[in-house]
Amino acid sequence: MRHAISAATGQAFAAQCFAPVVAGKPRILILGSMPGQASLRAQQYYAHPRNAFWPIMAHVFAIAPDLPYPARLQILQGHGIALWDVLASCERRGSLDADIEADSVVVNDFAGLFAGCPGLARVLFNGATAEHCFRRHVDSQTQASIAHYQRLPSTSPAHAGMPFAEKLRQWQVALSG
Repeated sequence: MRHAISAATGQAFAAQCFAPVVAGKPRILILGSMPGQASLRAQQYYAHPRNAFWPIMAHVFAIAPDLPYPARLQILQGHGIALWDVLASCERRGSLDADIEADSVVVNDFAGLFAGCPGLARVLFNGATAEHCFRRHVDSQTQASIAHYQRLPSTSPAHAGMPFAEKLRQWQVALSG
């Protein structure tokens, strides 16, 4: 179902998220909304060159910026961090969350993930859309199984209104707690 077409066509395309990045006993789950076209093409979370996610993780966890993607994932997992997206699939034009067609949204199986990760204590949302979709589409019983939720500033290049230093500060505080 992964289709990456040019945003220039203006047509909606079906997008499907990646499998969760989970190993060991994660304590923190970072949730995005849905990978953008650059990430879908690269088959990597946060692959857009201007996305601040990996530069922030590089600062927080002393990850070399040129480290291969699998090694970056291993470092996050070693720190008890899992990655996933709220949406299993959706249709949208381009990469912007604002272009997600609401009636096409299918949410991932959080009840299954949470049951399989009993040590998971915190969920950090990478931006408002991830939080909004989770709160709207995930049942309250599943939501209640995790004690702490926090929305952080989106690392997307579309969220350019906040300077990198402030995004870094907020992510550092959330990841250190």
